[in-house]
Amino acid sequence: MERKHKLFLKLNLMSLFFVAISFVSITLAWFAYSGLSSATVDVDIKAWDIEFKNGEQVVSNEIVISLSDIHPGMDNEFKDVDISNLGDSDAQISYNIKSVRVLNEVLNNNSNEELIDKLSHDYPFHINMSLDKDYALAHGDSGKFNVSISWPLDSNNDELDSEWGNKAYQFYMEEQQKKQSNPDYEIRSSLEVVIEIKAEQMMITNETSDTNYNLGDVVLYDVINNKVCDQVSAFCLKTYVIDSRNKVGDTTVKLLPDLNSGFDVSTYENYTTTMNQITKNWKVTSKPLEMSDILSVISKDVNNSVLVRNNLSDVIIGNLNYQDRLNNELNYAITNDGYYKFNNSNFSYLVSNSCYWINNEYNDGAFQYQKIDDNNSKYHKGLKTDSCKVVPVIIVSKSNLIA
Repeated sequence: MERKHKLFLKLNLMSLFFVAISFVSITLAWFAYSGLSSATVDVDIKAWDIEFKNGEQVVSNEIVISLSDIHPGMDNEFKDVDISNLGDSDAQISYNIKSVRVLNEVLNNNSNEELIDKLSHDYPFHINMSLDKDYALAHGDSGKFNVSISWPLDSNNDELDSEWGNKAYQFYMEEQQKKQSNPDYEIRSSLEVVIEIKAEQMMITNETSDTNYNLGDVVLYDVINNKVCDQVSAFCLKTYVIDSRNKVGDTTVKLLPDLNSGFDVSTYENYTTTMNQITKNWKVTSKPLEMSDILSVISKDVNNSVLVRNNLSDVIIGNLNYQDRLNNELNYAITNDGYYKFNNSNFSYLVSNSCYWINNEYNDGAFQYQKIDDNNSKYHKGLKTDSCKVVPVIIVSKSNLIA
């Protein structure tokens, strides 16, 4: 009898172990942290409560994209997941593509970064994913994960559109035939992507996002005394963080001065002279504003930031983080005489009532900013003889940002 009790106890302990492990992976979990302040044993409990919602509906952290009909000119599909940290500990947010099937092709030999890039750019249809930030702080901080699926009607590659359009139709007919041959057969969707959003306890390393310097955060900075300041003046500038993801290991932060302030106006031909004139008394490092700065920011919006080309369908810019994708994207836009359009409400710190130069030549012209209307703005080719503002980017040591 004693041996049976021992065996029963052992089995129950193992069962409890597996139950405990399973709680780690669900939305609500708990973990203990050290709270020993006296000879008595006190164990404080921290709540780990990450909530995922699509609209008002609480959803799983696993997103399945399954489309039965994909074709050129299809309506764009969007899926947004709100991530809320209702617990007591900061969370690191990431996403991972668990599986991809495009018609009969299963992609399983690619890294996560390569898969994200491939789905964004290598097919005539585009699947784009984006996190607005990769963490959610304790006690109510939130973030958003966005997915968009699109297939432009006219993508400037008729051959590829036709090839994949025919493949999609052939796949559909084969699935219908299988169903006719076997009524129990479950017809597969044309496209299936399974994405897992992960929320893990934040561990601070050099690669962790620096929560002190978020994209779009306001910083008042004195460019003469090279330090933070508290009241806007001629040299205490209102600026915005434009690092798309500043990391703990980064020693500097890029700041964009308020674009509606009184910077000098110049032709692009006199850009360098004007830039030097603006910054000649500054004690802080600065550089020209470039399209790489802009694209790394506006491409985070996978719903509204698009490349526009004459007589062709708009195409979502998409993920530009893999290898040399950003430069390839920019060269493609220039070659095809395109411009970039973005939503004003998502990037208000890039919006201005004046035009301003971007320090990138564009064939016989150069990139400049222009507000289209209250909803949208664009970066397009301007004549080098146009007069627009010259706006330097400030590069500040983090040590100088401590008041």
